[in-house]
Amino acid sequence: MQSYWEIIRELREDHDLTQADVAAVLGTTQQVYSRYEKGINEMPIRHLITLCQYYHVSADYILGLSKKMK
Repeated sequence: MQSYWEIIRELREDHDLTQADVAAVLGTTQQVYSRYEKGINEMPIRHLITLCQYYHVSADYILGLSKKMK
């Protein structure tokens, strides 16, 4: 099972976005977002919800609980 930080990195890269781009969507800094992708900091639920809406995927997908994106 992939960890969520690997999945959010793959989603970002698949959409040709920088960490700064995604951080702006979340209303945080690139440094904070980078720590999410490295698994250093846990991502708050509000950011999980925002990423689900932004990428049009389910929370289960980001959390690695399902291989289905929706």
